Amino acid sequence: MTDDERRLIDLLISAHPGWRYEYLHLPGLPRWWAIRYEPLRLHQREAGARDMLGRTSLRRLARALARHDEILHRSRH
Repeated sequence: MTDDERRLIDLLISAHPGWRYEYLHLPGLPRWWAIRYEPLRLHQREAGARDMLGRTSLRRLARALARHDEILHRSRH
């Protein structure tokens, strides 16, 4: 893991503490994953929230987590 990746992981942990972050190198699959510690409620799933997010880079994963936060925020109303 590069220094930039380590810094971004630290930022993600700080900004999104409800997730575990993993790097997997499997052909054909995203490399960076965020896995929720707590299961989602039914209304959150129906709004489009997910228990796992996978992306090819940490920056893309950070953007996906930000969008996911928006989904969860909208599902509260």
